[in-house]
Amino acid sequence: MGEETRTQLSAQRLKDLLVERALSLGFDSVRVTRPDELGESAGRLRGFVEAGHHGEMSWIVETLDRRADPKMLMRNVRSVIMVGLNYGPLQNPLKSLAYKDRGIISVYAQGRDYHDIIKGRLKQIAGLLHARSGKDVKVFVDTAPLMEKPLAAAAGIGWQGKHTNLVSPQFGSWLFLGAILSEANLPFDDAMGDQCGSCRSCLDICPTKAFPQPYQLDARRCIAYLTNEFSGHIPREFRELMGNRIFGCDDCLAVCPWNKFASRTREIRFAAMAGTDNPPIEELLGLDDKAFRSKFSGTPVKRTGRDRFVRNVLIAAGNSGEQKLTCGVERLLCDPSPLVRAMAVWALRKLCSKADVQTLKARYLVLEADPDVREEWMFEEK
Repeated sequence: MGEETRTQLSAQRLKDLLVERALSLGFDSVRVTRPDELGESAGRLRGFVEAGHHGEMSWIVETLDRRADPKMLMRNVRSVIMVGLNYGPLQNPLKSLAYKDRGIISVYAQGRDYHDIIKGRLKQIAGLLHARSGKDVKVFVDTAPLMEKPLAAAAGIGWQGKHTNLVSPQFGSWLFLGAILSEANLPFDDAMGDQCGSCRSCLDICPTKAFPQPYQLDARRCIAYLTNEFSGHIPREFRELMGNRIFGCDDCLAVCPWNKFASRTREIRFAAMAGTDNPPIEELLGLDDKAFRSKFSGTPVKRTGRDRFVRNVLIAAGNSGEQKLTCGVERLLCDPSPLVRAMAVWALRKLCSKADVQTLKARYLVLEADPDVREEWMFEEK
């Protein structure tokens, strides 16, 4: 910097330094927007909640006001630095759906947890910004009540598509986002207009019809929500539609035509690992809590918990048509978790003949005392 002091550093020079540092750390996109550029997004979020489309995600309701205004998180914020990190997969994840004996894990969860990777890098950029400007900064990665996607769209990283996710003309659907709120004044970038046109691919491919209309999502019908966030018994109307998706769903992302410009991620830690690269369902049926934690340590999958995860695996087993899975499913009829036991019954009903189901029911008559299991045993007899 030579004689240039912190107070003399121009806003453009400061921004150039931040962009240079961010790119050197591996980020693929860096842009800046105003904190008051959420536009209609806050109103859409409120409508999402009022319609009950948030399901069990009560934290959205609790933080609604803060999400609507970044100044609730930092009173004197003047600039929002948005970054994007490409996590593009090696191949189209839709191809994996054909392998019915394997459990499909969403691309974003196949590698190391992106929160940890992005946050560490953001702190380095924020440290530089604070050191060179003397202004306060705050770092956010997904878990805070901040509307990253609308802010990224306002900054021009991409636009929010009809599936409500961010679409980038350079990286398609595959961008993790991070944000830095700062009291420093920085030059702002222009937003990018919506470029979805008349395309409906993301809406039409959704197995559970989770989009009431373009740019609106009913999370209660979304497979990503059902497999990751929902804590109860997945409604019967969605079980067959889930297919072999056991953690998340990439359908609406993967089908986007803009992915033709996407490239594979440069971040090796986002690559699929042996345990997350669509593992065999038979193997997953044998996971107890300890084995689950060990297998998915350091990945987003671990956060959902063993019982919910095995619930999802059992649904995939039932949908597979693979008779070889019957023994593994039957063992789970005596699992400590009622969530697991009930889905084991459902899976056996799908895999076995009616006569075999009656034999199993007699063998495990003691389970009739379990209301969740009894409901599943009796459902098709009503």
